[in-house]
Amino acid sequence: MPIRALPEVLINQIAAGEVVERPASVVKELVENALDAGAMRVDVELEEGGIRLIRVRDDGAGIQADELALALTRHATSKIASLDDLEGVLSLGFRGEALPSIAAVSRFALTSRTEQAEHATRVLVEDGRAQPAQPAQHPVGTTVEVRDLFYSVPARRRFLRAERTEFAHVDELLRTLALAHMRRELRLTHNGKAVRSYRAAVDMGGRQRRLADALGEAFSSQCLVVEHESAGLHLTGWIGLPTASRSQADQQYFYVNGRAVRDRVVTHAVRQAYADVLFHGRHPAFVLYLDIDPRRVDVNVHPAKHEVRFRDGRLVHDFMFRSLHEALAQTRAGASLASPLVDAAGVSVATAVAEGAGWVPAGAAQATFGAASYWRGGSPQSSLALPVREQMATYAALYGAAPAANPEASNAAVTAATSGAVPPLGFALAQLHGVYILSETADGVIVVDMHAAHERIGYERLKTAQSGEGIRVLHLLVPESIAVSAREADFVEANPPAFAELGFELQRVAPTQISLRGIPALLEGVDARQLLLDVLADLIELGSTRRVEEQRNELLSTMACHAAVRANRRLSIPEMNALLRDMEATERSGQCNHGRPTWTRLSMAELDRLFLRGR
Repeated sequence: MPIRALPEVLINQIAAGEVVERPASVVKELVENALDAGAMRVDVELEEGGIRLIRVRDDGAGIQADELALALTRHATSKIASLDDLEGVLSLGFRGEALPSIAAVSRFALTSRTEQAEHATRVLVEDGRAQPAQPAQHPVGTTVEVRDLFYSVPARRRFLRAERTEFAHVDELLRTLALAHMRRELRLTHNGKAVRSYRAAVDMGGRQRRLADALGEAFSSQCLVVEHESAGLHLTGWIGLPTASRSQADQQYFYVNGRAVRDRVVTHAVRQAYADVLFHGRHPAFVLYLDIDPRRVDVNVHPAKHEVRFRDGRLVHDFMFRSLHEALAQTRAGASLASPLVDAAGVSVATAVAEGAGWVPAGAAQATFGAASYWRGGSPQSSLALPVREQMATYAALYGAAPAANPEASNAAVTAATSGAVPPLGFALAQLHGVYILSETADGVIVVDMHAAHERIGYERLKTAQSGEGIRVLHLLVPESIAVSAREADFVEANPPAFAELGFELQRVAPTQISLRGIPALLEGVDARQLLLDVLADLIELGSTRRVEEQRNELLSTMACHAAVRANRRLSIPEMNALLRDMEATERSGQCNHGRPTWTRLSMAELDRLFLRGR
C-alpha cells in the first residue's frame, strides 16, 4: 500500500484506543475537564453503566461559542501553550485529545455557556463530524452528552463488560476524584437513581465525613493523620492502622499535586514502612497527597496520565518511607485512649514513660507489692526473659492514690481514687487461661495477648541496641565469586562506600564478576549471594535499600519471639502491670512482630449493648 495521510475521523478513532477504554475512561476525561474549568459542582448521569449514556454537567467557566468547534479538534487546549507550561503543568488535562477522541466513537453533544454570553451554544458530532453550532438554553457551565459509546467501532464495543461491572468502574473513579478534590461537590446518578453524593468539604470535619463516605466508617475510624514537610516535599493524608489492613490493595489512593497516580517508587516506600507491623499477605489502606514543585515531576509519561516520573525518585522514596515509618512508630498500644495527663511540673505522663525514665513525681511515696519494691526509676522484673519496668506507682502518686500492699486491692484503690484517671491500658485484674491479660480501664476493659505484646517490646529493644552498635563485618575465609552484569559490576566498582555502610566488602575481579569478601556479621548463615544481588538491584533501581536491615530485623524478631514470655506462664499482678506500662511506652506496640494485634478494647457502652442494659 502506498504511504498516505489518514482521514481525520480515523486518526481520532485510533487516538480513542489510547484514551477511551471503557465508560469510566470517558467519565474521567470529562470530569477532569470540569474540575480544570473551576467547577464547584459536577453531576454525572449514566444509563446502562455508561454504555448507553454518559452526561457530565458542571458549573465551571464554560467555553466561548467561537471556540466550541476548535475544542473538538485534536491537540487543541487552553491549558498549555509552550514547553515551559508543560514542564510545570498543574491542570489534570493538557493534551487536548479527549473530546475529539470521545466524539469519534460515540454520538456526541457539547453545550456550554460563559458568564459573558447571552445564551449557550450547542454542537453535535455524528460519525466523527461536527455539525454547525446552534443556540441553546443552559446555565453558566458545560454539559457533555456521550450516547452509544463505541457504536461506530463495534469491535471495541464487544470488549465492554456487563452493566454492573462498567458502573463499578465509574463508581470507583468518582471515589478517587472525590478524595482528591474535597472542596468540589460530585454527584452520581445511574438509570435515573441517585447513587452517590459527595458534598463539598471545607473543614476537617467535612474532610472526615467525605473520607467516611468514600471508604466507609471502618477506615475513617481506624486511621492516622499524616502531615510531614521536608526538602520541598509536603505529604498529608491518612494511613490505616496496621490492624485495619486489607486482604487486597483496594484502598490505596495516592495523589501528586491533585492527580491520582500509580507509582512503583511510592508503592515500594509504603510497603517498606509497613514491613514491621503488617501481617503476612495483608495490604495497608491509605489516602496520601504529595505536593511537589511541578517542575520536579513529569506527568507526560502515560497516555491516560496514570503514571508520573519523579526527577529525584530516591528523594521521594526516602521522604515517603521516613514520614510513614515515623507515623507508624507512634502506634503505641492504648495511645488512642490516652488523655493528656500532666503533672505539676508540666511534664506529661506519656512523655515521661516514653522516655523510659520510670519517672515518679517528687514526693511520691514508695510503693511495695509483695516482695518487690518499686521506687524512683522503677525496678526490672527479672522473672521475665526481657526486663520490663513497673510504672504503676507513677500514676498512683500522680493522682494521690498510693497502692496498697495487696496488688489486687491497689488496683481498686487507684481506680476509685482517680475517678477514671488511669493509664491508657488500665490496671491488670487477672490472667485468662495463661494467655491473655485482663485489665480495667477508665471506661471499659482491655484484653492483651501477653506473648505478642512482650515479643514486640523485646524486638524494639533489640533493634535499638543493635542500631547503636553499627554493622560489624564478618570477613569470609574463602571469598565467594558472583557473576553479575557489566552494569552491575560498574556500579559496585564506582560505589564502594554504599556497600561498606551495609556491611559488605566487595571487589571487582572481572568485567562481569565480583568477589564477596565480607558480609554483615549478624547475618551469618543467610544466603549472602542472593542478599547481595537483591541489595545491588535496589541500589541501582531506587538509589537505596533496606534489605540488610530487613534481614537483620527478621533475625532480631526471631530472637525476641523465643525470648518472650510463653503461654501458660503464670504472671503476678505486678508483672502484668509492668507489661502494660511498657506497652504504652514502646513504639508499634499495637502489633506484634508478625503484624498480629497485641490488644483489644471493650468499652462500657459496648458491654452494655452486649447485655442489653438500658433498653
